Amino acid sequence: MEYSPPPLFKQGASARFKMIVFAGISIALLLVDARMNVLSTVREVVATALYPLQMAALAPRDVGLHMEAYFSSVAALEKEVLKLQRQQIAVADIVQQSQLQQAENNHLRKLMEAREHIPVKSMMGEVLYEARDVFTRKIVLDRGSRQGVVPGRPVIDNLGVVGQVTRVFPFTSEVTLLTDKEQAIPVQVLRNGLRSVAYGRGQSGLLDLRFVAPNADIQVGDVLVTSGIDGVYPGGLAVARVVQVENSATGAFGRVVCVPLAGTQQNTQLLILMSAPDMLPRPPDESETQVKKRAGKMAPIKDPAAAKSAPTAAKPVPVPAPVAAKPAPAAVKPAPATVAPKEVAP
Repeated sequence: MEYSPPPLFKQGASARFKMIVFAGISIALLLVDARMNVLSTVREVVATALYPLQMAALAPRDVGLHMEAYFSSVAALEKEVLKLQRQQIAVADIVQQSQLQQAENNHLRKLMEAREHIPVKSMMGEVLYEARDVFTRKIVLDRGSRQGVVPGRPVIDNLGVVGQVTRVFPFTSEVTLLTDKEQAIPVQVLRNGLRSVAYGRGQSGLLDLRFVAPNADIQVGDVLVTSGIDGVYPGGLAVARVVQVENSATGAFGRVVCVPLAGTQQNTQLLILMSAPDMLPRPPDESETQVKKRAGKMAPIKDPAAAKSAPTAAKPVPVPAPVAAKPAPAAVKPAPATVAPKEVAP
């Protein structure tokens, strides 16, 4: 039986010898490869065989790099999205402002066109806010007595009459809208010239034509304009359109409901008519003595036939005023007679 030491204790060539041998082989290969270039094919074969192992070894690194790039790109995209959202909000605000300005410019152009067709002087005013009283229909404008506004002036837009100035302050003025329950305006039907008075209905935003005869010639769709007989509103301004007509055979008056043509709730700029329409001067007021004198001269008209048949009433005889007695004339003295001279006898 042959005895041999265990593999762990086997002794071979020394490490120094092995290093020298392998170093020599490496140097020889380097020289051969550098001079003859015969190991390029071997290198390619070895690189191809080791490529899968190389990719498997680099996989953890590639996964880490990809994850880092993914999360960094997500963060960058989130920042970009937030930035774009802010820009979108800013642009939307600018677009809304531009749309509002465009709408205001269009409205102002229409007001200027309407201003050219109005025969009286007018002034532009901006709506500041609505009145605090919920039971009235009033707005406040940024024009007051400092700008020449006085109570009673009409307020219109490019579509028609909006209301009337009722209170004036130094820098603001209060306008009562047509739809206020205390407001009334003389109107006439554009189609046939029928005159009436339109009254506001309050919160409903409509107008009523009161005291209209049941057989009045008013139809649904008729346009009502100012009649101009009140001396406040110029004639021919659009007021409302008839939307409902109720003729009751039993009632004394009909019911006519109208909707205003002017923008009583959505306008921001309005026109204030600064002067009254041109009207013929009114006759001067008669004094009390002239009225009494005219009343004394007036007598009832009598029927000629009845006057002939009726007995004539005795007219009172005027009594002459007493005449003062004149003094008796003084006695006239006779003129002295002329005595002829006597002849003297010779």
